[in-house]
Amino acid sequence: MTVTAIDPAASRDDQPYRDRRMSLAEHLVELRRRLMIAAAALVVGMVVAFFVTDPIIAFLLGPIEEVAERLGDDFTRLTYTGVSSAFDMRMRIAFAIGLLFSAPIWLWQIWAYVMPGLTRREVRYTIGFMATAIPLFFAGCYVGVLIMPHILLLMSSFVPDQQFASQFYEAAAYYDFAFKTVTVIGIAFVSPVFLVALNLAGVLTAREILKGWRVAIVVATAFAALATPAADVASMMLLAAALIVLYFAAAGVSLLFDRRKSRREKALLAEES
Repeated sequence: MTVTAIDPAASRDDQPYRDRRMSLAEHLVELRRRLMIAAAALVVGMVVAFFVTDPIIAFLLGPIEEVAERLGDDFTRLTYTGVSSAFDMRMRIAFAIGLLFSAPIWLWQIWAYVMPGLTRREVRYTIGFMATAIPLFFAGCYVGVLIMPHILLLMSSFVPDQQFASQFYEAAAYYDFAFKTVTVIGIAFVSPVFLVALNLAGVLTAREILKGWRVAIVVATAFAALATPAADVASMMLLAAALIVLYFAAAGVSLLFDRRKSRREKALLAEES
């Protein structure tokens, strides 16, 4: 216990959050129990979400209605090509919304399983990461929802002649497009949090993050070009600008952490000397 004479607070931060040892069999039993609870919560969430899919479908139809209004085409609509297509779409929506509804439960199960093995400092960092990543993810999803009508409108402009051709959206393909677009952009907004995590883990310094600013701009621009149609330059530039701002924000936060770490190390060296 001689370390506490140097920095008692630091030693407490490096101790496990819960000092309890478990055997491999106990870990497996605990994992199975928490997986069962998470699965049950997901099933309940899906059942509840299945009865509220109508507002979700109406929300997904919003961009299609906007495209039909702008083009003046009364035949632009969502279509179901199979006997069970409508039911399949509702089930897929119910799964996604049920996953969101049950997120507090299954996230807590994951957290409760991992937390005993973490130190107190790691617990605080994890809470901070979650508190930052969740709003960023939903902000990215919101940006994806704003971009979707522009994508549909641009793609519909390639229809040869509006008098003899109409744009139909097959339900399953349209849902995949909407879900993937919103999810990918949401995850892209969370990527700066991982840079800060690598900085705290000692893998990257703030200077190393800033040195890669040219690569970051190229990657952000390429991702924005892939996530939005090439001809929609405005949406591409807005998305790329948002990602670049988040990148430099992550570099700034990492710089603050590096300075704090440097001051702590200098103070420890001064005490030892």
